[in-house]
Amino acid sequence: MRALLDDLRAGLGELAPGRFPYRRFIGALLIGAAGGWLFAWLRLPLPWMLGSMTACTLAALLKAPIAAPTVVRPPMTMVIGVMLGAGFSPAIIGQLPGWLPTLLGLVAFIATCGLACVAYFRRVARLDPVTAYFAGMPGGLVEMVMVGEDKGGDARTIALIHSARILLIVLTLPFVVQTIGGVTLGARAQAGMSVLDTPFVNELWLLVTALVGAVAGRALRLPAAYLLGPMLVSATVHVLGLTDFVPPREVLNVAQLVLGTTIGCRFLGTPPGEILRILWLSIGSTLILLATTVLFAFAVSRVSAHGVVPLMLAYSPGGLAEMSLIALALQIEVAFVAAHHVVRVFLVMVGAGPVFALMRGRAP
Repeated sequence: MRALLDDLRAGLGELAPGRFPYRRFIGALLIGAAGGWLFAWLRLPLPWMLGSMTACTLAALLKAPIAAPTVVRPPMTMVIGVMLGAGFSPAIIGQLPGWLPTLLGLVAFIATCGLACVAYFRRVARLDPVTAYFAGMPGGLVEMVMVGEDKGGDARTIALIHSARILLIVLTLPFVVQTIGGVTLGARAQAGMSVLDTPFVNELWLLVTALVGAVAGRALRLPAAYLLGPMLVSATVHVLGLTDFVPPREVLNVAQLVLGTTIGCRFLGTPPGEILRILWLSIGSTLILLATTVLFAFAVSRVSAHGVVPLMLAYSPGGLAEMSLIALALQIEVAFVAAHHVVRVFLVMVGAGPVFALMRGRAP
């Protein structure tokens, strides 16, 4: 609790007039919102995250007067953590025994993707060990940026690689699904309920799980405490059946907008050539991930009751929301796809740090 209060006092100090660049931050949010709206209008994946990040990255390269101090990130990160935890439910837990073959396959899939991508970023991209490791992990963009930065990696490189991964996978996977499964994707559904349609008690659950999770995360010294703490608390209350709330759509969009804006502003001062180089290298890692996804989907389908297409959606390291929406369009069990993505993110979040520490401890 004391650690959280110290963070709160430090954050309030940064928000003091004269210290916080309010005008530049508002300008960054407006540019990010324009990018998010454009991505949403074009029906691109994770529009408010990737759209705002893309727009602010371009603005940063053009040396626009924008800024997004790190103090604005923790509250938005807490919301994302609560959303990930809400992916669990008593029904999903009850189905886990029947999903044992696919979950074991998921563990092997994570290890295979991690080893292949880390090796690729070390040997081909020539990234430093920390950056290569967290850029190669098949986890979420926000999660790996935060943990990787905490361990001393290049947060901008990690952010750009994971952003490219999500964008490229979500844009190409539907075509792979159509080719292999012989199905056609319909129009995307709108994810989540509006804040106007949710009862006030849902907002209270969001606030309580976020705050309790932040306190627990800091007290337990979890990696990325403001993400993993709320995620664990949210998952607990959902699994126990105390609530089935989901953060409102608008709240999630705002959280993604702010996080995407802060990530985009990280590229202030980064040479355009360096960004293009990283994007080009990301294509190689995305091809590795897609090939591994297809191979594991075919292999696991032989030893489980699930088909190739559901397993491709469940394993593919794209966005949780986007993969769930594709599953919805295909009339595939969304809980199956969402649960595997939540488990994937959870395993990477919990295991990436300790495995990295173990590897570093064995390094000469």
